[in-house]
Formats: sequence, structure tokens, C-alpha cells
Amino acid sequence: MAGNEAKTVVMITSPLEAEHAARIATAYPEQVEVIYRPDLMPAIRYLGDHGDPDWRRTPEQEREWHALLARADALLDFPQHEPRPLLELAPRLRWVQTTSAGVGPLVQRLGLANSDLVVTTASGIHAQPLAEFVFAALLYHSKELGRLQCEQQARQWHRFCGVELAGQTMAIVGPGRIGQEVVRIARAFRMRAVAMGRNADPERAAALGLDRLYGRDELHAMLAEADCLVVCAPQTTETDGLLGDAEFTALKPGAVFVNIGRGAIVDEAALARALEAGWIAFAALDVFQTEPLPADSPFWALPNVLINPHSASTVDTENRKLTDRFIANLGHFLRGEIDQMAPALDKRRGY
Repeated sequence: MAGNEAKTVVMITSPLEAEHAARIATAYPEQVEVIYRPDLMPAIRYLGDHGDPDWRRTPEQEREWHALLARADALLDFPQHEPRPLLELAPRLRWVQTTSAGVGPLVQRLGLANSDLVVTTASGIHAQPLAEFVFAALLYHSKELGRLQCEQQARQWHRFCGVELAGQTMAIVGPGRIGQEVVRIARAFRMRAVAMGRNADPERAAALGLDRLYGRDELHAMLAEADCLVVCAPQTTETDGLLGDAEFTALKPGAVFVNIGRGAIVDEAALARALEAGWIAFAALDVFQTEPLPADSPFWALPNVLINPHSASTVDTENRKLTDRFIANLGHFLRGEIDQMAPALDKRRGY
């Protein structure tokens, strides 16, 4: 390795298909050494898999892994299940590119919030598949696709009256990159689109393509007009427990609820009560407070709930997009253009 000492050392720390690792290795071969050791990571279970939470290295593998981490200047993803502080394991580390968008709480847990470590995220990469999931859920409910499939299997023919999305109001908590993609698709269905943001600036509302942008103190007013409520917000101290009994009671009766943000934003007991009472007609849930969802969770048995195992963002193009972003940011990193690396995590705000 003597000839590589002057090179920037990049280590891939979560499962990645060999073709994408090869793209990283050949992007800046004269300047970068890439450490890619799939034998020291869990096997890839599906495209876009970023690690098996139950997998562990042997003690011998752990020693080798830590020796490699000690050489790294940059990481593709935070390594999982580390027994010691990351900057102790990787004292040369200056940058981490994550494979997820909502990494603010993880950065806090790792004690990195006040560090000089540059963290760039996957924010925006998952906007399209997550927005597609929102409308898959809306169409599943409004067109009664579950009932249609059951009646088809039973060879039953019962005509019925469905619901159209045009003219309904889509309300969004968190009008960031994902929320903006939801708005764009909502417009194609001729829906109204409103959102709650940090302020109610009309100019920002127009820029986001919204009919109205509500301030944080106007949440209940927005909920009262929502035919569909979509949570896209990251988990922060401001959003923890944001939606509880009072908010679900304020929601328009018979609304649809979709959570593609984080489970901690929702009081799950309150949500279950609203679903059981029929106040919320249907919920599509991709994220939960505890994952995997415990077997005794009431959501499993509720007929008006669709459960997705935190996979709405995972699609066959994900790792190609992540690799594209990593290579682009790596170029900026090598040139010292830290201010051009994006999207950078604001460690103070948590997103």
C-alpha cells in the first residue's frame, strides 16, 4: 500500500452491488483508493439493501474492518453496530455520504452533532418512489382495489360507486424534496395541494406550487380541510410526537393518512384509535416507531391499514442514483469544494 499513501481513502461501509463499487473505483483512480470488502459486510438480500440489522462480523473480521476504517478519509454510509465512537475508529474521517435522507437523529446518537465532519445525505433521491407510493395508496383506497381483488377471487360481480381524486385537498407535513414531488403528482390528478412549513410565506407557497402554505401554528386549520394527509417531514425535536389525538380529531372526517416520514412523528396509539373509530378511513404506513413492526401491534389486524416494511423508497434505480451523487460529491471533496457538496446535513437542525 506504500504507493497509495497520498491518495484519498474511500471506504464503502454498507452493501453495494459490485458494478457501482467499480464505478466509484474508476471515477478518480489517480487520486482515490477505494476499500470495498463485501466479505466483511452482510450479503445483499435485494436491490437497494443497505444492511441486515441482525448480521454481525466475527471477532477476526471486526479487527480487520476496524483496521480499514482507521485509514478512511471518506465513507459511503455510516457503519452499523460499532462499539466505539466513529471518530475514534476512523480518526482521519472528514466526510460521510449517507444512503438515507433522515439521518439527523443518527448523527445525534453518534455524538457527531458538534463535530467538523461533513455529512451529505440521500435527500431527494427517494422523492419519486415515495411519491409514487403515496398515490398507489390513494388509488388503492379510492378505487377499492383490495375489495375488487377479493371479489374477483370469489367470482362475484357487484357494481359500486368509487371516489375520484380530482378536487380533493392533499395536505402535506414537510414540503421538502419529497413533499414537492407529491405536490407535482397531485396536480396531475387535479387535486388542491396545501402544506405546513416553517412559515406561511405566500412567495414560498407559489414556489412550491401550493394553493396555500400554513405556518406551524396553523396545523389544525390545515388538517380540517385535508382529504388526504401525507407526512414527509424528517424526525427532529420539532416534529417528534407532532400528530396525536388532538391532531387526528382536527383532521377532516374520512380522510386518508400516509406516513412516509418517520414513525416518531406520530402517536401510534392515537392513530390506531382514529382508525378503529373510522375517523381516519384508511392509512398507508411505511414507517413506525419500532421497526420491524412488533407482532402485537394493532396495525396488523386493522382492515383499513396498508403496511409497507419501510421499503417505499427502495427501488431498482436507488443505488445507481446514490453512486452518481457520491461520485459528484467526491469530485468536489477532492478539489476542496466543500461548500458545493450537496445536500449537506445541517447538524444543528437535524435535516
